[in-house]
Amino acid sequence: EDLQWADDTLLEFIEYLLEWSRSFPIFVLTLSRPDIADRHPSWGAGKRDFTSLFLEPLAPAAMSELLGGLVPGLPAEARDRILERAEGIPLYAVETVRMLLDRGVLAQEGAEYRLVGSTDALDVPETLHALIAARLDGLAPAERRVLEDASVLGKTFTKEGLSALSGVDAGELEPALSALVRKEILVLQTDPRSPERGHYGFLQALVQKVAHDTLSRRDRKARHLAAARYFESAWGDDDSELVEVVAAHYLDAYAAGPADDDAAEIKAMARERLSQAGERAFSLAASSDAERYFKQAAELADDEVVQAGLLERAGEMAFRLTRMPEAIELLSRARDLFASRDHSHAAARVSAMLGNVRWHEGQIDTALEEMEEAYNVLAQDEPDEDLGALAAELARVQFFRGNGAESARWVEAALEIGEQLALPQLLSEALNTKHLVLAGSGRPEESVALLRHALQLALDNDLPNAALRAYFNLSHESAIRDRWEEALEIDQQGLALTRKLGIRQYEMMVLYHLTIDHYFLGDWDVVVAVIVEMREIAPDSRWTELSGDWFPGPAVHAQRGGTPTLPEGDFSTEELADVQARAGYESARATIFLALGRPAEALEAGEIAWGLREALGPHSFSKEGLFAALEASYALGDFDRVERLLGDVRALAPGITAPTLPAQSARYEAKLAASRGEHERVEASFAAAEGAFRKLEMPFPLAEVQLEHAEWLTEQGRAGDASTLRAEARATFDRLQAQPSLDRLDRLDQRAAVEAVPSI
Repeated sequence: EDLQWADDTLLEFIEYLLEWSRSFPIFVLTLSRPDIADRHPSWGAGKRDFTSLFLEPLAPAAMSELLGGLVPGLPAEARDRILERAEGIPLYAVETVRMLLDRGVLAQEGAEYRLVGSTDALDVPETLHALIAARLDGLAPAERRVLEDASVLGKTFTKEGLSALSGVDAGELEPALSALVRKEILVLQTDPRSPERGHYGFLQALVQKVAHDTLSRRDRKARHLAAARYFESAWGDDDSELVEVVAAHYLDAYAAGPADDDAAEIKAMARERLSQAGERAFSLAASSDAERYFKQAAELADDEVVQAGLLERAGEMAFRLTRMPEAIELLSRARDLFASRDHSHAAARVSAMLGNVRWHEGQIDTALEEMEEAYNVLAQDEPDEDLGALAAELARVQFFRGNGAESARWVEAALEIGEQLALPQLLSEALNTKHLVLAGSGRPEESVALLRHALQLALDNDLPNAALRAYFNLSHESAIRDRWEEALEIDQQGLALTRKLGIRQYEMMVLYHLTIDHYFLGDWDVVVAVIVEMREIAPDSRWTELSGDWFPGPAVHAQRGGTPTLPEGDFSTEELADVQARAGYESARATIFLALGRPAEALEAGEIAWGLREALGPHSFSKEGLFAALEASYALGDFDRVERLLGDVRALAPGITAPTLPAQSARYEAKLAASRGEHERVEASFAAAEGAFRKLEMPFPLAEVQLEHAEWLTEQGRAGDASTLRAEARATFDRLQAQPSLDRLDRLDQRAAVEAVPSI
């Protein structure tokens, strides 16, 4: 009930429950006021079997029937006045009836209410809020005091809590509580199965709000302070379950008297409890709640260093939630505050984190400039963890800037500090980056060994961010080697960890990886489903854009008969400066240009991506750029270009040659030989490509080669020899719903059928 007050974490849990329980007969009913759409605009969007019902005001006839059922014999004039004010809201009519009961105008006889007094002077208030306030005004003083105290504790409360707040013995509260239950203002939970058995609660949340709002500022402050102290005394030494509640009471107490003599003390307590609430939410993977608490605490901090630390934590949470502009704003404020108070090491630590965020946002040169400036300040002091973390981040950014030598220099500086000071977080991150440097310089096996140790260090020392980065890069190393099942398994491990920890940034990164894994494994329905999920979770995320607008989303769309759209807008100078980002964009552009029938542009983009292998090493983006360039060259009839690109592959050292490179080379060697009439080479090359793709368990490229092989055999008058190839390719294309390829097969089958008809 009252789901409009729910935090993001509870809503995410309900959505997770629905997804998890799709095979079980579980029905979830939630009640909310319309303002849930303001606080949670995406609630329920795109969810399976989700139905939303908006309760319109009741029709006049229904309201009249409702009121007649409640109070038979109510005079027409009084009934009409109530119905006119109620405007179709049943609660209004019900509360009016309860007010008449309180005033002795109505009496209950069995299950019905009878008119026993005059309604001539009945004044029906204009609004429901005013109606409830009028009803509360009619309560006995003791009942009113109990209700006011209870409204501070919340919608539900215990007799013991009420006693602690009011200073009245629990036994003395019993008569007033019983009267309020009898008057249907409060309700007592009596269900023996309920964990809240014995608790009291307001029958309507609006009654609680009205009772609370009628308190004077002084009374409100005193009661909230008493409530905070009661809840603090109620939890154990290690139990911080109620810290959010305590923080809220201190906040309300401070708001009620911001100029009072004790305001500074109350404000400090509110800040401290909000900070604790943020850490508790963080420990429960509720990053959104944690960010909110840290930001609230920062607003209450008078000390700029304390404020900077809280803004830093809020910025971390925003980054975890993929709220990049917000993360940049919060971290920039934290860094500047630390720097202004001569806390240079803390400022450098934040600069390292800020650099990582900026890099994820495509602001690589800005990140580099800010971090180098911070490093120059720190380098004047003794090396410590902050300096090492900054050096490690500089190494990472320099690598993706295409400066391998600079990256190597920075990573060695970071590792030296990590080794000397025994800092596992720094060592894991630096070893991870060093694996990039080694892979880019042609030492893939050594690089993977370092990466696996970086992962183990992170897992052994409970370092989730470092572990997630290691999982992500380890999966990519498997993808580079075309081990897609292995990549999928690693990504699933990473996804489980990131969802357990509530780190949405890494969740989006891993989901992006999963779309690529499933694309090459031939699970295209899963690709589409994951992209839909990403758009629901974080529609503005860079990773959602990559999967849905660049690759593999457009590739699946095109191969199923659709016409992809090239995303609008040019890349920023900083995005183009990031060699990995540029390779990714260019390889995706090449794929889209091919689907649009623009081979010349596909060739240009593909060759750019392939050329960036010199900076990145044997990267997946470079491979896909090569394959697009080969197809584009062949489509243009530029066979010399095909030969040159195949020569590039042959020139690679065996240790850095991914299995798909010789497989695709054999495919295009077959097509090249066929176009030149060198028939003796065609059969063996097609067979080599088919064998390689079958071994790699990559169904779509295998089916493509089988189709091309079958087309060549049919052109040679050997359609019968191609029947098995056609059948196997059709089964794959059918499963993938690859309509353009199926259309080619249909035409090929027709030609084969004509060839099979004997001449007469």
